[in-house]
Amino acid sequence: MEIIINPAENDWSELLKRPEADAFLLEKSVRKILQQVKLKGDTAVRKYSFQFDGVRLKNMEVGKKEIEASATLLPDELKEAISVAAKNIRMFHEKQVSEELVVETMPGIICRRKSVGIDKVGLYIPGGTAPLFSTILMLGIPASIAGCKEIILCSPPGKDGQLDPAILYTASLVGINRIFKVGGVQAIGAMAFGTSSIPKVYKIFGPGNQYVTAAKQLVQQDGVAIDMPAGPSEVCVLCDHTANPSFVAADLLSQAEHGIDSQVLLVSTSAELVKNVLDQIALQLETLPRKETARKALDNSRAIIAESMETAMQIVNAYAAEHLIIASDEANQWSEKVCNAGSVFLGHYTPESVGDYASGTNHTLPTNGYARAYSGVSVDSFVKKITFQQLTEVGLKSIMPAVTTMAEHEGLKAHAEAVRIRFS
Repeated sequence: MEIIINPAENDWSELLKRPEADAFLLEKSVRKILQQVKLKGDTAVRKYSFQFDGVRLKNMEVGKKEIEASATLLPDELKEAISVAAKNIRMFHEKQVSEELVVETMPGIICRRKSVGIDKVGLYIPGGTAPLFSTILMLGIPASIAGCKEIILCSPPGKDGQLDPAILYTASLVGINRIFKVGGVQAIGAMAFGTSSIPKVYKIFGPGNQYVTAAKQLVQQDGVAIDMPAGPSEVCVLCDHTANPSFVAADLLSQAEHGIDSQVLLVSTSAELVKNVLDQIALQLETLPRKETARKALDNSRAIIAESMETAMQIVNAYAAEHLIIASDEANQWSEKVCNAGSVFLGHYTPESVGDYASGTNHTLPTNGYARAYSGVSVDSFVKKITFQQLTEVGLKSIMPAVTTMAEHEGLKAHAEAVRIRFS
């Protein structure tokens, strides 16, 4: 990790950049794949699954027997862990359901707003070397709470053409029974446009690499909604002299092992702490099975030493991290200053890992600085807010002067007449 000491504010933007592929070439290649999926459907999906994943797919949809068998392939310890996580996630997300709002704005004028689940949603679950079955809990549970009628799941298969049993088991646990062994851009295209095998959906959810993120952004142009631009994972640790270097190092490595395009950022007021953290990273790195992946991610990462916690917090808000850990005895105090972050972890005993798996909050979060404007996934992500209004004759008569006056000043006489005719 590169160490930067007291950088000038003018340099923050450059220092806080994420690693990225050539945007023009990325979009060009992704657009080509999407166009082929739109035109050729399953044929294109199978072609790209072989090209990118090395598998020949005959039946893309996972069969019922295969889903049922997955429970027998997992150790009881893992199934129990998934159950604990599911319980906490469901508990936290059920509290997000809002009651129908009813307001009488004037006598005889009733306005209502209610949440209605999106009919058809598609969940993208990263697979390959790290099948993220935990993401199924984060997406499937709020989708079911919201009342989505059709939930489909796409995930890239392994070299054997199969999905990890944990993905199948977890999907079944949350009530998803349409699962497809398709990943990458071709999966996003299939869910966006529909194929003979894979249904078209109205909104696509789930994290992925830069290609998946680009695909999600491009299909928006065809009228398909997405949860957010969620690309490679990242963490920022803000700490002062009270932090434990070994804890901080472990937190940084837990994100670095996600992928070579992941990024970690350390911001601290203590040069001594930063040195100790880097020493701990070197020690802990050697014990990790994914150490080469983590090492490459660390090459894209930085440690910034700030002159004060106030300045450090400004840097953190400028970065707008997907995950922000505040490792300080005064974590709660500094949390009040956070305005840009996907999810925040407070204190010395709140590793980011708990949010990834089982605390109850959602781990599908905005990356690449999008936390400045986007929220993480919640039950609200799976619903539409529909408003209703109903007026009595008395109510319409009382509001008629305001409506007709405004309509005529905008030159829209028919709008005004639609009110007047009811009293003529």
